[in-house]
Amino acid sequence: MKAIVVTDQAAGTAGMKLVERPEPQPAINDVIVQVHASGFVPTELEWPSTWTDRLDRDRTPSIPGHELAGVVTALGYGTTGLSVGQRVFGLADWYRDGTLAEYVAMEARNLAPLPGDVSFTMGGSLPISGLTAWQGLFQHGRLQAGQSVVVHGAAGAVGSMVAQLARDAGAYVIGTGRAADRQTALDFGANEFVDLNNDILEDVGRVDLVFDGIGGAIGKRSAGLIRAGGTLVSVVGPAEARPAEGRAVDFVVESDRAQLSEIVQRLRDGRLRTHIGSVSSLDDAVAALNPTERRKGKTIIRVRP
Repeated sequence: MKAIVVTDQAAGTAGMKLVERPEPQPAINDVIVQVHASGFVPTELEWPSTWTDRLDRDRTPSIPGHELAGVVTALGYGTTGLSVGQRVFGLADWYRDGTLAEYVAMEARNLAPLPGDVSFTMGGSLPISGLTAWQGLFQHGRLQAGQSVVVHGAAGAVGSMVAQLARDAGAYVIGTGRAADRQTALDFGANEFVDLNNDILEDVGRVDLVFDGIGGAIGKRSAGLIRAGGTLVSVVGPAEARPAEGRAVDFVVESDRAQLSEIVQRLRDGRLRTHIGSVSSLDDAVAALNPTERRKGKTIIRVRP
């Protein structure tokens, strides 16, 4: 099969290569999925799991990419809940070869059925962005209707999901980002927007929840925005400053079939849109994942035409 591999952490996405690899075989409780579309998060090349296994042994050349939509082609021993020929989408294991390939082996529990009226391109854009937003808001942030939320990076693939889900849940959403991101953030559900280069972040006052996908100085200042009982949720590592009267939570997204089903149903209902920046073929993936200019939204690789 064709696959994208990485061998050199220092080279980043520029070190990606399109090669021929053996098709994977399913382990116990696995399925083999013929990948139709794959999303990619560039920061995964900074994660140890891309380069080593769980015992810290080198596992390169490794296949990156962890979110996908496709069709089940084979079942491993003991696999239940899915069937050959079924359309699925989901989030592959961090420590195994990923989804920038024609086929991937993964645990069946990490996949959910993809309804027939949702395209593979849409399905491939949902898992990381959707699950990160869902878990940050509802599991870790304990968001309730009527609360206020600051979403850092609200025009990005994850931030736009956070803004929409929060707004749909009845929250008041304040998006942040660069000046050029204002209209995109508003289009994706923010009630108002803060330009982090020209506006004063602290002018938003106290809020119930901050969803931080930026970190650094912005994350540190965000601790001061949290009102008593509120939560600072970070997806970029532990917060450098903790709220005086609230909680600080950082987490790594996990696959969850029930949550994936909730997210895709909102997409079908028209309550949620994915933020896709560009779509390229597997043959053009190396160039697509090394853009010469800043892109908004998620890059999707269409593995099958």
